Amino acid sequence: MLDTLHIKNYALINELEIQFDKGLNIITGETGAGKSIIMGALSLILGNRAEGKHFFDPLKKCVIEGEFNIGSYHLNGFFEENDLEYADHTIIRREIAPDGKSRAFINDSPVTLTILKQLGEQLIDVHSQHATLQINTEEFQFLVIDSVAGSFGLKQRYRENFFAYKRAKKELEEFKEMVKKAAIEQDYFQFQFDELDAAQLAAGEQEHLEVQQRQLENAEDIKRSLSGASHLMENDDTAILSRLKDAMAQVEGIASFLPEAADLSARLKSAWIELKDVTAELTSLEEDTQLDEGSLLEINERLSLLYLLQKKHHVDSVEELITLRDELESKLMAINSSDEQLERLEKDVVDKWAIAQDHAKDLSDARRKVLHIIEKDVRQTLSNVGMPNALLEINLEPLKEGEMRESGMDTIQFLFSANKGQGLQPIHKVASGGELSRVMLAIKSLVAKTSALPTIIFDEIDTGISGEVALRVGEVMESLAANMQVIAISHLPQIAAKGTAHYKVYKEDKANRTISNILRLDQEGRVKEIAQMLSGTNPTVAALEHAELLLKD
Repeated sequence: MLDTLHIKNYALINELEIQFDKGLNIITGETGAGKSIIMGALSLILGNRAEGKHFFDPLKKCVIEGEFNIGSYHLNGFFEENDLEYADHTIIRREIAPDGKSRAFINDSPVTLTILKQLGEQLIDVHSQHATLQINTEEFQFLVIDSVAGSFGLKQRYRENFFAYKRAKKELEEFKEMVKKAAIEQDYFQFQFDELDAAQLAAGEQEHLEVQQRQLENAEDIKRSLSGASHLMENDDTAILSRLKDAMAQVEGIASFLPEAADLSARLKSAWIELKDVTAELTSLEEDTQLDEGSLLEINERLSLLYLLQKKHHVDSVEELITLRDELESKLMAINSSDEQLERLEKDVVDKWAIAQDHAKDLSDARRKVLHIIEKDVRQTLSNVGMPNALLEINLEPLKEGEMRESGMDTIQFLFSANKGQGLQPIHKVASGGELSRVMLAIKSLVAKTSALPTIIFDEIDTGISGEVALRVGEVMESLAANMQVIAISHLPQIAAKGTAHYKVYKEDKANRTISNILRLDQEGRVKEIAQMLSGTNPTVAALEHAELLLKD
């Protein structure tokens, strides 16, 4: 439940704090006093978006903070799932800076508005005059039935399987489209693959061929250079090997006199052996180098093919051509094996549809079991609030054979009649504003018994009623407050008198500013406020006595 609401720098509120009672909390005040401001502030910590800038002081940030007692509402899983620190007394805070930037916190941990809204929906149900429009929607009507039936688990399992079926169906449709497109392109794919496969591509082949090409194109220069080098090493009049051998003999001749000469002689011999080997390799390479015009022609033709394929397929290497060839092969294999894949996907769709259908039937059965309970309970409550002849009938009809929606396999419609002899029609067509408010109150009171929300707020839903009816509406709220916290913003004294706590919202002028404030009334204050609601600003003695009687009842 909501223990405390603290509002700072919001609209006409400089700063105020409201400590709520666990039972029926009544908020009253003149039109424009600030009741809607308080509701607007509360909506911000429930995850609603800030519409415009509402600052008492435009240079300071607005802060709304609520402390909630959630110890008995099994929300530990929500906090764990969202990596938040759990506390029985949880504090939700919303800050809006002068530049319009907004931040939200749960127990001082920053959160998104989505998370804030998800938590808020589990803490408070706000019902206003405008909320009566919800009653016309299938979403709300299914919510009522599922709440009473306790079928949210069934609904969740159905939705999981329904969306699994939808995904499988989408995958099947996409595969069919791919097969259709691939069949059109199959001949083209086959031609491309055959061309690349016939080329017998090999990784690294192009680089190797380009080296061979350069050698064959320059074979004459290579042969001449190798021959010249070999001649200088061994056959020239001043051949390097011959001169080096003479140097070796000179050094060996003094080795017996100069010890260092022996090492130098060995090094010269080693150099002579190495150069002798180099000379042999030069000679061998020169003999192996041939002017082979036939081989050069074959290499040029092969490289031309590789270059042509690369240009045709807009790639830069043989490796990329190989990758393309393999991809084409995979596509052709997929096309050739598409019948098996298609059969598998079609079976998957049928299986998932059957599972979702079974869960939809379970959900539908659970809903049908409580229709009479809902109709009977709502009729009884409506009778208690001055509509003894009102009837509510819930029309739950199956969709066409084989059809399913996110909500299940049924359509739903609330049919209503307020008076004897009046035929049942869709509720939004026949109910007046005051009647809709009472129907919604009856439904909410039933749902509240099953959904166990910590707090429900009625924001002036008593519009259009008065007298004995207002008294009965107050009794319904009073009975609700026996099991949960109720906050009611009302303009009717009959309802105000039922509260366990009564707050008055008022405006006052200070310096050059008008501010809104709130005061929890004591017994004397309640008598005066209710008397004013009965007869005006200056209540008569009779009004005061009437107010005391209302409070005693």
